[in-house]
Amino acid sequence: MSSTVGQVITCKAAVAWEAGKPLVIEQVEVAPPQKMEVRLKILFTSLCHTDVYFWEAKGQNPLFPRILGHEAGGIVESVGEGVTELAPGDHVLPVFTGECKECAHCKSEESNMCDLLRINTDRGVMINDGKSRFSKDGKPIYHFVGTSTFSEYTVVHVGCVAKINPLAPLDKVCVLSCGISTGFGATVNVAKPKKGSTVAVFGLGAVGLAAAEGARVSGASRIIGVDLNPNRFEQAKQFGVTEFVNPKDHNKPVQEVLAEMTNGGVDRSVECTGHIDAMISAFESVHDGWGVAVLVGVPHKDAVFKTHPTNFLNERTLKGTFFGNYKPRSDIPAVVEKYMNKDLELEKFITHHVPFSEINKAFDYMLKGESIRCIIRMEH
Repeated sequence: MSSTVGQVITCKAAVAWEAGKPLVIEQVEVAPPQKMEVRLKILFTSLCHTDVYFWEAKGQNPLFPRILGHEAGGIVESVGEGVTELAPGDHVLPVFTGECKECAHCKSEESNMCDLLRINTDRGVMINDGKSRFSKDGKPIYHFVGTSTFSEYTVVHVGCVAKINPLAPLDKVCVLSCGISTGFGATVNVAKPKKGSTVAVFGLGAVGLAAAEGARVSGASRIIGVDLNPNRFEQAKQFGVTEFVNPKDHNKPVQEVLAEMTNGGVDRSVECTGHIDAMISAFESVHDGWGVAVLVGVPHKDAVFKTHPTNFLNERTLKGTFFGNYKPRSDIPAVVEKYMNKDLELEKFITHHVPFSEINKAFDYMLKGESIRCIIRMEH
């Protein structure tokens, strides 16, 4: 790799030229990393629903042309000025949020919401100089959440890169850089169910299944999956889900159904859909006196959470979480070790594989609801 250090690299990237149109594999130029940046050779990336959401560009500021992608694994190709903790050849996971290690959030034991590097979906440039490191024919192509992994090479701020065990298979652990850590951490780090407890998971997509996996690993005795799609129920059993509730099958609110099933309410609930009604149901379905509900899904910008204050006064707790409360650099390497020690299963999340040239197939699988995670293999 040494021959490329300090040089512009020309490589393939899947460019989103406009909203909702298939990505196009293009030859792009990737500039060398600047101060506190690293250039990564991406080996595997996977598709997360967030990529689809910003590709469709229905609910936010559209920014095109753009290189999407944020769940990935790769190897450091070169490092910019001031980077001391990473070196060429290191195995890494780029992460859509960061850890500068200097701000009040990073110094807090409780928070992972770094002031400098927390997710910014509107920014399409690097924070060092406000410019993009990607270009084609002299024109910039924008970054996405600081990662842009749908490219053979990408440039990322050092604070958004987790250095991991070089023996970990990147085609498996790449899914830990977003969705799986988000759901798993929401349960084990935030909901913290006790052994033998009952847990309800709202939404059985990748994040919800990871939340269920967290409940399984925690020793929950009952894990109740709540979803409007009955096709997801059979698959969810692999992740520890023991019972299923489809709100469409009942003529009363799902929180009442759950209360009847559990003698007054579940001990913990984890909400992974982002729909405001599901958020309210998740909170109102926990048991008074000790129940804790954790919100993971991102709601519509105009959504308002409404519940009676008595629900709090009766000693129910409502919490929110971001990226499973993991600090990317400090904590994610240990989650990779959980997989290496067989304390966490990842293979069952990976339902499809495609070569980079067929990346649009990954979008099709997700839009049809056929995949949990589709691994996209770079063809270096």
